[in-house]
Amino acid sequence: MTNSITPNTTIGTPLSSSAKKVMLLGCGELGKEVIISLQRLGCEVIGVDRYKNAPGHQVAHRAHVIDMTDGDALRKLIEQERPHIIVPEIEAIATDELAKIEAEQLAEVIPTARATQLTMNREGIRKLAAIELGLKTSKFEFVNSIEELREAIKTTGLPAIVKPVMSSSGKGQSEIKTEADIETAWDYAMSGGRVSGGRVIVEEKINFDYEITLLTVRSIGPNGDIETNFCAPIGHIQKDGDYIESWQPQQMTSKALENAQHIAKTITSNLGGRGIFGVELFVSGDEVWFSEVSPRPHDTGLTTIATQRQNEFDLHARAILGLPVNTELTFPGASAVIYGGLDEKAICFEDVDKALAVTNSDIRLFGKPESFVKRRMGVATAFGETTEKAREKAKQAANLVRPTSSK
Repeated sequence: MTNSITPNTTIGTPLSSSAKKVMLLGCGELGKEVIISLQRLGCEVIGVDRYKNAPGHQVAHRAHVIDMTDGDALRKLIEQERPHIIVPEIEAIATDELAKIEAEQLAEVIPTARATQLTMNREGIRKLAAIELGLKTSKFEFVNSIEELREAIKTTGLPAIVKPVMSSSGKGQSEIKTEADIETAWDYAMSGGRVSGGRVIVEEKINFDYEITLLTVRSIGPNGDIETNFCAPIGHIQKDGDYIESWQPQQMTSKALENAQHIAKTITSNLGGRGIFGVELFVSGDEVWFSEVSPRPHDTGLTTIATQRQNEFDLHARAILGLPVNTELTFPGASAVIYGGLDEKAICFEDVDKALAVTNSDIRLFGKPESFVKRRMGVATAFGETTEKAREKAKQAANLVRPTSSK
């Protein structure tokens, strides 16, 4: 399908006329790590988000606050900054405007504007996967009202999962176990979408053994063509659609891995471009179902900080810039979320020393300016002889960090 243009791999000097300029649209914790990886390779990085002092803002060369769903504001900023490359990192972006910017060759959009449009909306990517590409998915329906939702579950059956067509990190996602849950699920979906609008996806709940993220990298190979490489599969646990723990590698049968890689390559080859994709899959025995795909680093991939020679952020930066990548796994490892624990601005973290005293552990505190009880404020990672031992260490380190009031 769509391939990226051959990139100019020459890298200049930041804050000079020779700079290679990259603009991040979205500066959360994942964007922050991408910015750092790009800066290590000599890029000048502009961080853009909807609120001031986002994590990526704190490390970017320059920071801007705009409503990224406002196409005019987005274009104005891009024309002002003139980046060579634009890297969308969140869903709430005026993707139609990005398509125009790409068509006018004002900047290259990663992986492509089309990929961004499709993956930022669950309806577009699910129809592409299930209908156009014929990939195995759960039964699903898209609905615009609670009345349509009641009808849809006659097709999907119960239990069913309800999600806004545009959301991230499990926001607005819930499970309908009985018809009594329908109204609550609808209201929650309406409150959790990235943009206004009443459209949701309702899908059959699959009885899977486990779910994985298969990080899939499209990069320039030695012969100058796009090649696809896979990281070892990442297992994870989610609660209400939000990941709380991940580990790598997830053990799976060779046939299941083959099926997973086939699905991941099929969907990412169609989306085209360069960079890392987080392909989410359900697995039962040798069977694999496509769930979702993100055209950027994935939150469950934070475990690669401990496990891979090049973590997912380094892989993304290298692929974006047309540089060689290495998806080699060096150690089994795991990650565990550090929650805010309280609703307050400018919180503190105590016992960081105790967390880092856990053998083979590390932590990332994201620097988010405001905490919520269930907001992801940091992550602990660890490696070990096995994923089980690494999971124990990561959870131990995460539980030792104590968020406290700054008052």
